[in-house]
Amino acid sequence: MAGTFSQVYLQYVFAVKGRENLLLKPWREEVFKYISGIIEGKKQKSIIVNGVSDHVHVFVGLKPSMSISDLIRDVKNNSSNFINKRGFVQNHFDWQDGYGVFSYSHSQLNQVYKYILNQENHHKKVSFRDEYYAFLKKFEIDHEEKYLFDFLDDTL
Repeated sequence: MAGTFSQVYLQYVFAVKGRENLLLKPWREEVFKYISGIIEGKKQKSIIVNGVSDHVHVFVGLKPSMSISDLIRDVKNNSSNFINKRGFVQNHFDWQDGYGVFSYSHSQLNQVYKYILNQENHHKKVSFRDEYYAFLKKFEIDHEEKYLFDFLDDTL
């Protein structure tokens, strides 16, 4: 009997609630590793997790048995609980509602990996707002301004 074999490559982008700069360098990497563990625990392929103080990029190989929204829901819920239980922030930590998700072909894996790996340097030149709008434009995603992330400022 023939099986079903597939791999869908997705990049999720999501932000800290209020776009606060709460993902601090001393523990940021620990959170990214935890997020990767959530993905692997769901039997999905974690390719890279990286970001800066106010947002995260997660690149995954998603199997069709997992829905796009279920995976990011679990990633955001479990990682915010992890941050709160570890006491990484003074007040309660939350991710902002919503997320962006963008698909890629296998031939683009290396390019997307390098892009996500280089977030720190990238955001010295490009604001999160401009980055996110560029994704929406590149992928021709219709959107309403009021449903986008709360962009408090354009600096990190």
